[in-house]
Amino acid sequence: MSATGSRTTWVLVDGENIDATFGTSILNRRPQPDERPRWDRLVTFAERTWQQPARGVFYLNASSGIPMPFVQALKAMDYIVVPLSGGPDEKVVDIAIQRTLQALAGRPGDLMLVSHDGDFIHDLTTLIEPQRRVGVVAFSEFRNAGFNSIAGLEKFDLEYDARVFDAPLPRIRVIPIDEFDPSTILG
Repeated sequence: MSATGSRTTWVLVDGENIDATFGTSILNRRPQPDERPRWDRLVTFAERTWQQPARGVFYLNASSGIPMPFVQALKAMDYIVVPLSGGPDEKVVDIAIQRTLQALAGRPGDLMLVSHDGDFIHDLTTLIEPQRRVGVVAFSEFRNAGFNSIAGLEKFDLEYDARVFDAPLPRIRVIPIDEFDPSTILG
């Protein structure tokens, strides 16, 4: 519970995973600063979607140093920033998120995980219960297919649902016929 007594949505961001997918699979290059996600919009999306306070936690691999300008920007958006380090064979961000998911199992609150990574499927499955909302936010076409097997898991698209980008991304997506608007292709 938050200080006001209402539930909190924890928004856990696998920064490494989102950045790699965005740059490698969508843009095929390193993103320009004006193309990067607007992380403050993600917390606002969570608050609006589940109509309760949300708290962002951003995990990043800082084994080769802390990207201070980025960390300061996240902190200005009221994110909890978790810079991690470890050996070259350790997936420090995954380990930290898994530990956080396990710790949330004994606490009240809801959760939106921002990642495509299937390493979290088991821990997310254990969090699904009637009194807790659990969601995954990702680029839908790159989200691990194992998330589809979790009954009760809500799925959101980082661009289309959370709207964290200023301009449309060069993505190909399957459009449900009920959403198809020919004016988007005819201009």
